Amino acid sequence: MKEQWREFISAMIDSGFDAKLQRASAELDYPASFHVADQCGLFLARVNGEKRLIAVAQAESKLFNEIQAQETCMVDGKAVKIAELSAQNAEVMRKFFPFMNPVAFGRNSFSLGLGDRLGLASPGHLRCLAGSGIRPVLAQQSIRELTLTERTYNNVLDAASWAVLQEGFHDGFGADGDHLKRPEDIKIALDLGYSMITLDCSEKIDGSIAAMNATDRTAKYQSLPVDFRTKMEHFYLDKTFPVGTLSVHFDRDSLQEILLTYGETLAFIQQIDAQFIKPHHQPIDFELSIDETATPTTPAAHYFMASEMEKAGIVLCSLAPRFIGEFQKAIDYIGDLAVFEADFAVHAAIADHFGYRLSIHSGSDKFSVFPIIGQYTKGRVHVKTAGTNWLEALRVVCRQEPQFFRELCLFARSRFADATKFYHVTTDLAKIPAAQDLPDNELERMLNEPDARQLLHITYGYILADKN
Repeated sequence: MKEQWREFISAMIDSGFDAKLQRASAELDYPASFHVADQCGLFLARVNGEKRLIAVAQAESKLFNEIQAQETCMVDGKAVKIAELSAQNAEVMRKFFPFMNPVAFGRNSFSLGLGDRLGLASPGHLRCLAGSGIRPVLAQQSIRELTLTERTYNNVLDAASWAVLQEGFHDGFGADGDHLKRPEDIKIALDLGYSMITLDCSEKIDGSIAAMNATDRTAKYQSLPVDFRTKMEHFYLDKTFPVGTLSVHFDRDSLQEILLTYGETLAFIQQIDAQFIKPHHQPIDFELSIDETATPTTPAAHYFMASEMEKAGIVLCSLAPRFIGEFQKAIDYIGDLAVFEADFAVHAAIADHFGYRLSIHSGSDKFSVFPIIGQYTKGRVHVKTAGTNWLEALRVVCRQEPQFFRELCLFARSRFADATKFYHVTTDLAKIPAAQDLPDNELERMLNEPDARQLLHITYGYILADKN
């Protein structure tokens, strides 16, 4: 054990864990991690290159007793535990330190979904957001991402919990069961204490309707139950609904397309809300994702979904439309900014009208549209990003281990075709220089060019899961 730890622990014991020790903790590896509960003082430190939890009890302590440790040492006659940051210990810590549990943010915050794929970046994310007022969703992984990275919802949450302890962050973090489609996956996330559920309705959305000709669409529409058509036509057909200073209109063609495209989602969302969201013992940020489609969500379709949720008594905290233009992975927005702004203004007005926040998916690197998003949401928005911080992690590799970075680039090329089964990108491999041909001082350009960024972004799962 490092000598300064012994000195600090001695001071802890002598002072009865007085708060003045916060100042003395400045010499520790992670000074903000020093906390006291149930007569037990603890902090994080590095032991033989590994991050560990150091705990010492001033008196009889249930917290100290429950911490599992294979190593102990004696300081001033007291046993000190040196414990791994294990799942079992994370669960114990969350019982005694409420700030290590995720919380719901509600409908009025500005939050950022950070999607830490490495389980290492959250302390840095918290430092970046310090003083900004932006609320962090530290744990944010979809089932697809968990599969690709060979992680679980348990260890994603644990990594976030240890991060807030390390940084002494007591202001509340979120945990998002992202893009969930199956009830059993939603149950897993909620049982673990996740504070946000993003319900992905893509498998209930009929993406073929937009391409149908009018005759076929009308015929298919006539096959819908008469009661359903009559009810929807009575409420929406030829009606105009004000949203702020704007409005949304439903003509026959648009209503038919909306009912055929989204009609099946309604019962699915109601089932999930009734089975999981309403009965849950803690508040949940319930987000509706209708963005995983080939065609943009029209303002009328957005209004329809929001209106039907309100009529069903479903309280959405956020909704993610498929915006006009392209939100591809790891690069800036593709499309006409003026057209995007006009369309986004209506979506923002609809969200305001119904009281929830817009959610921006695939938000990594969308710098050209961020000012527009900020202007129309006025700080009530959720932005999901993971690609940017993953690529910045690779930038560190590039600078510190250039030869290893070249190997990663070569490996990424070998798995690119597999990765495109999961992601829509317009990457042109011919435009990407061969990393092995670049000198060290030019290698980082790979992380500054759109095609190379997309290559390295979408192959992240194969890179992280490879055992070689």
